[in-house]
Amino acid sequence: MFYPLLGLFGLCAGITTLLFGFGGGFFAVPLLYALLLASHGAGSTVAEHAMQIAVATSAAVMIFSSALATWRHHHAGSLHWDLVRPLAPAIALGALLGACAALYVTSAWLRWLFIAYLLLSLLDAWLRPGFVRASGQPLNGLSRVGATLAGVPIGALAALLGVGGSVMTVPLLRRRGASMRTATAMANPLSLPMALAATLVYALFPASSLDLGAGVLGLVDWRAALVMALGAWLGMHLAAPLLGRISDTAHARAYLALLAGVLLVMLATGG
Repeated sequence: MFYPLLGLFGLCAGITTLLFGFGGGFFAVPLLYALLLASHGAGSTVAEHAMQIAVATSAAVMIFSSALATWRHHHAGSLHWDLVRPLAPAIALGALLGACAALYVTSAWLRWLFIAYLLLSLLDAWLRPGFVRASGQPLNGLSRVGATLAGVPIGALAALLGVGGSVMTVPLLRRRGASMRTATAMANPLSLPMALAATLVYALFPASSLDLGAGVLGLVDWRAALVMALGAWLGMHLAAPLLGRISDTAHARAYLALLAGVLLVMLATGG
């Protein structure tokens, strides 16, 4: 494993986690997937499960990155905990379901699901009004039933694909009147229950017959996760001065540009 590259991936993930609420998955999954394919022979056990390992390791990194970003945003006054509380339990439940489903989905299918997820998210955010430019309505929350109906599929899809769910929670909150700073900040505490639930499943429940090498528990490569977590800490430290200094429209456009970049990486990566 190329640890300097993993540290660089983690640094990028830390920056995007703090500024865009990505949780690190949008950088970690495609890049770790490509690195696993490049560093292991075709047909090897690791290559056959490269997407699952990338997804599982990304979820473990998100425990650290989302928790640290949540702490930073809390102290910056960017969070609305009354909106987080009803969504968090539903997202955790969905994450358990999504992570269990991922154990039975092939790496190739996960890759194409990830690509479809990114493409649909980009089209929705760009074509439907209310994302690039704020709707202007007052920020309002969800009912308990609404939070459950939204949170369970968000958690399931986020855990299945190894992303923090920000690509669903950010547009959801954006169209309910949140600024980009608030919407991206809120994505971090909402990613944390998903990351905890998914990592538990990925670490404990895969078949014990899989031989993925030293340092791998279940499907989680803990050495890679640790290096990326250290990089994420540095990335957040570097990005902190930018909090609150990006205009709302520029913030929204940069969010979509990053999603498009990740989509291109996944399309260019074989598997």
